[in-house]
Amino acid sequence: MEPTTDKIADALYDSGCIKFGTFKTKSGASSSYYIDMARLLSKPKELCIIAEAAAQKICQITDYNLLTKLASIELKGALITPSIACKINLPCVIVRKEEKAYGVTGRIAGADVERGDKILFVDDVVSEGLSKIEGIKPLQELGAEVKHILVIVNREQGGKEKLETTGYIVHALAKISEIFISLQRNGKISTNQAETMLKHIKK
Repeated sequence: MEPTTDKIADALYDSGCIKFGTFKTKSGASSSYYIDMARLLSKPKELCIIAEAAAQKICQITDYNLLTKLASIELKGALITPSIACKINLPCVIVRKEEKAYGVTGRIAGADVERGDKILFVDDVVSEGLSKIEGIKPLQELGAEVKHILVIVNREQGGKEKLETTGYIVHALAKISEIFISLQRNGKISTNQAETMLKHIKK
């Protein structure tokens, strides 16, 4: 487990991003926890910790110097991408889920997407990878190349592996199992709670 995992786990927990209970995921499956990355907006210190860790991860990518922009899809990924962009001085693009019919129309907000752009796609979590494909497609249709995907948390539901079989390189700041182990070790959740969560992940 990397040293930054503790910082990421604490930042997500202290900001209220990690919620326990019964939740339905995008695919319709039931989950005993949920990661609400929007809660980082209420905790600037924790948001900065996550943004800094993400920026450091991006700078470790072999072809980092070739990147021209960061991109994400509304809503969750879009909330944290500008903070990351500020750290590494790259323009960012937000892909709307639907076409905007008034004002500046279309699905792209922020920086213009140009043919030949090399874009790193950012999102909050990866579960099954569905939303990543939805967000990347409009960028590719405009002629951009998207090779790398960065997520804050890998939920370990096979999404990372599915995306990588289609040619993407997926980077995650932490696995959800690592986060629960860290929180248990640091006394933020009980051993019983951690074991319950880890059993859920293995299913």
